[in-house]
Amino acid sequence: MSVRVYSLSILASASMAFASANPIDLSIPSESPVVEAGEKLEVAISIKSPSEEAAEFSIKRFMNNVNLETESEGSLVGEVSSVTGFQSEEPASYIWEVKVGEETDRIGAIVSPEDIEPGLKRPKDFDSFWKAQKKLVKKMPLDAQSEPIDLSSDHDGYAAFEVEISSPGPEPMRAILAKPEGAAPGSLPIIIQYRAAGVKGIWCRAQTEEALGFAKRGGGALVLDTNAHGMLNLEEESYYENLENGPLQNYWDKGVQSRDTFYFRFMYLRALRAIEYMTQQPEWDGKRILVVGESQGGGQALAMAGLDPRVTDAVVTVPAMGDFGAPLVGRKAGWPQPLEIHGTDNQAAIATVPYFDTAHLLKGSKANIVAEIGLIDDTCPSTSIYAALNQSSGQKTIYAVPYRAHPWPEGADREEWDKTVLAAKNAYIDAFAQ
Repeated sequence: MSVRVYSLSILASASMAFASANPIDLSIPSESPVVEAGEKLEVAISIKSPSEEAAEFSIKRFMNNVNLETESEGSLVGEVSSVTGFQSEEPASYIWEVKVGEETDRIGAIVSPEDIEPGLKRPKDFDSFWKAQKKLVKKMPLDAQSEPIDLSSDHDGYAAFEVEISSPGPEPMRAILAKPEGAAPGSLPIIIQYRAAGVKGIWCRAQTEEALGFAKRGGGALVLDTNAHGMLNLEEESYYENLENGPLQNYWDKGVQSRDTFYFRFMYLRALRAIEYMTQQPEWDGKRILVVGESQGGGQALAMAGLDPRVTDAVVTVPAMGDFGAPLVGRKAGWPQPLEIHGTDNQAAIATVPYFDTAHLLKGSKANIVAEIGLIDDTCPSTSIYAALNQSSGQKTIYAVPYRAHPWPEGADREEWDKTVLAAKNAYIDAFAQ
């Protein structure tokens, strides 16, 4: 990578402020943290010693979530500030990590993300493999069972059900269905939520309240809130703890030596089965299908946008399962980062993972995609998401957030995020469901 450095030194300012609640202030002076190759990229850095005593500081820069360069370090008394800037002639992501005493903060930016390509090539038999998998889903009789869920008066006019749907593989698709009562046939869009990584966390499990919340969006929707593993919903905590510590421990690494046994094959088949089930519901309008998810859920949603052409829209937040081959070209892959686990010389894993990589699954997708990308995300790096989104041919709206790591933002960043990025995604879902 060709990088021309403009300024890496910290310059003393006239101000000598002490006892700041936040000794680090980072910002991107330009309007956007996304620039094109050859354009100047700048980051403004202001740091203060937290007391009148000297404090150690360091400023480090990561490239593609991997390479590290120390730009400046030393001892600080008072307040200093600078603008660090350079030009990159090739696509890359950058993260600045600033430490002052015990405090740490980060900010990110990216160069020419639309030019980022997957680290592994698409297998020649990719399409035929997935054609056979989708045939399995289509041929299996749609054996589905549902059990009504008792709702409070707060949800008058709506109904919810626990559902179990037969699926190829060891486990069925289990989810919560929610919908307006008495909706006319052919009147509702479909919204399917796919869940984030883990087993026992509340974010991993289908939730009645969340399903109903989606069902009330816009003019009403036909909603399925899934879990990724085919496990039961609404069980006691001990059930999920036993799964996490037992059969689902490190599930993301199971069967990686073969495309036929890799855990994500069965996860994706269940996700496809969810779409098949929902499109059989009489209330579906036959036109609109929105898939939603965060992290692992976002990865599933992007995979479905690529595998099922009936999916018209996707709203994804820091999506996983992208650019598994990134370590082969000097980048970090999206979660679960199988080649980081098994090594870049593991030929069996290298042969397996491209079939489940959203950077290949999305190729040719015409779905409208709204994506949030965290530019300081080490779990699902920005480059891994762009490598996938660049393969889609549909309309894309991308929110590249310089202060967003993998978890939700906090403090002042959370307030800004709520008003901008989160509000925009919610507005899109509301408009979809009108």
